[in-house]
Amino acid sequence: MIKRAVVVGGAGAVGRLFAGRLLASSAEVTVIDTAASCDVPGARYVRGDITAPGFRVGAEVGHADLVVLALPETAALSAVPEVARELRPDAVLVDTLSVKQPITRAVRDAAPGVQAVGLNPMFAPSLGFENRPVAAVVVHEGPRTGEVLRLVEEWGARVVRVGAQEHDRIAAAVQALPHAAVLGFGLALRALDVSAADVAAVAPPPANTLLALLARITSGTPEVYWDVQAANPGAEAARSALDEGLRRLAEATGGSADFAALLADARAALGPGLDHYRDTCARLFHHV
Repeated sequence: MIKRAVVVGGAGAVGRLFAGRLLASSAEVTVIDTAASCDVPGARYVRGDITAPGFRVGAEVGHADLVVLALPETAALSAVPEVARELRPDAVLVDTLSVKQPITRAVRDAAPGVQAVGLNPMFAPSLGFENRPVAAVVVHEGPRTGEVLRLVEEWGARVVRVGAQEHDRIAAAVQALPHAAVLGFGLALRALDVSAADVAAVAPPPANTLLALLARITSGTPEVYWDVQAANPGAEAARSALDEGLRRLAEATGGSADFAALLADARAALGPGLDHYRDTCARLFHHV
C-alpha cells in the first residue's frame, strides 16, 4: 500500500490532480515545487528544486513509497538522476509527461533498478479521471508499478498499457493532430477576417463545436500545447499528414466523383466504429 507519496510539481494542474487523488486514497502527500505556495488542502508543502535538491527535498524523496514527476519535460529529465539517488529500493517513480521516449530512456539509463511507470492522462486535469483513458508505459515492472496502475483504475480511469514508441506515435495522432487542426481553423478565421461573432450568428453545429474547441485550447497553458507539438517526435509527421489531407481536399473539388472518393477514404479511418461515432456526433450536436 502506498502510504507516503511525493508529488513534484504539485502546484501545477496535473500535480494537483494526482496529489488530491492520493490524499483521497489515504496517502500522506508532500508537494515539492518552486512556486511560492501550494493550494492542495491536506498536503504538506516543501518549496525546493528537485533538479538541485537540498537536504529536506532529498529526505522527502527518500522516505516516499511513490514519487510523481508532474513536470515539464526538461525539468523531469534533469530530475531523474537526482531522484534515483534518493529513492528507496522498493519505491516507484511515476512521470506524467505527454511524450514518453526521452523520459523512458532517461529512467533506464539513470535508474536501471528503480520501479517506474509513465502515465499520460489523456484529458485536461479539470475533467478528472472518471471514465477517461490514461496511457501507461511501464519502464521497470515491479509490485509498486502494479499498485500504481490499480490505484489509477480505482480512481475511475481506464488504463491503457502501451510501449514508449507506440505511445508517442498514437499521441501524435490523438493530441498533436487534433490540436493542429483546431488551431489551424482559428488562424484561418483570422486570415479570412471573420470574427467569432460573425460565425456564431449563422453557424451550424460543426462550426460551433470548432469554436468551442478553439476557445478551450487557446485558454489553456501555452507550455502544455507547445510540448505536444514540439516534443513529440511524431508531431511533425502528423502536421504534414494534415497538410497533405488539405491538399488532397483542394484537388478533389475539381469533380464530384473525386470528392466522393475522398469522403470514402476519410470514412475508412473510422473502420467499424463508424456508426458509434456518427451517433456520438448526433448526441453532441443536440447540445451545441
